[in-house]
Amino acid sequence: CPAIDACESSNGGCSAKAECRRTTPGSRTCVCSPGYTGDGIVCLEINPCLVNNGGCDRNAECTQIGPNQAACNCLKGYSGDGRTCTYISLCSQNNGGCSEFAICNDTELTERTCTCKPNYIGDGFKCRGNIFQELLRNSNTSRFYFHLEALSIRDIAGPGPFTLFVPRTDILNSDPRVKDWVAKGLMAQVLRYHMVGCATLLYRDLAAVTNVTSLQGDLIHLSYSQNSLVLNNKAEIILSDAVGTNGVIHVINQILVP
Repeated sequence: CPAIDACESSNGGCSAKAECRRTTPGSRTCVCSPGYTGDGIVCLEINPCLVNNGGCDRNAECTQIGPNQAACNCLKGYSGDGRTCTYISLCSQNNGGCSEFAICNDTELTERTCTCKPNYIGDGFKCRGNIFQELLRNSNTSRFYFHLEALSIRDIAGPGPFTLFVPRTDILNSDPRVKDWVAKGLMAQVLRYHMVGCATLLYRDLAAVTNVTSLQGDLIHLSYSQNSLVLNNKAEIILSDAVGTNGVIHVINQILVP
């Protein structure tokens, strides 16, 4: 008589995810396939993420992608292959997006704070030093800075406070009178006529007064015309309120002449 193969029909009653193994005639055993667990009659997928995070780093997410198979992906704020994840310091790249004159501090994952360094003011993303330094950093005002340096005028490097009315760089470069003032030794007076001492006068403050006294000694007349502040009835403030540690800079579109 031929031996009965218990596995011949319907996988021997084993799970579809199991292997039916013939043992003795008419008998069999069921063994779950790799990646599955159970008694062979019932076989369930093994989820490796349920044990030891699937072998992923504790700072990684384990995702089951198949029977006893997992993918490891580092959490936000970490980098690596998922098996090993390293914390990414936001401050280690480009100072964390803070100003070059700020200190970046990592606080939490994906978070950091920006604080301006001593002798600078701002929100940490933009930090300003004293107005003498700030003149050089802005192309609109850098020419004024070079004229001050050429004449060794360092008034506004002091504690202040000061208010500056700075003719835009292209105005200073193109006005033919500048060379004449330099040749005649008058440029220092002209420059100091653009400076006001003992006060940080913001745009709103200037709109409330009619005259201010320059470091040169003469008055600067202020008026409000066509939604603009005008100095001496001719020079308009075109950029305002660049605040530094010792004062404020306003950019004007003409040179003031004492």
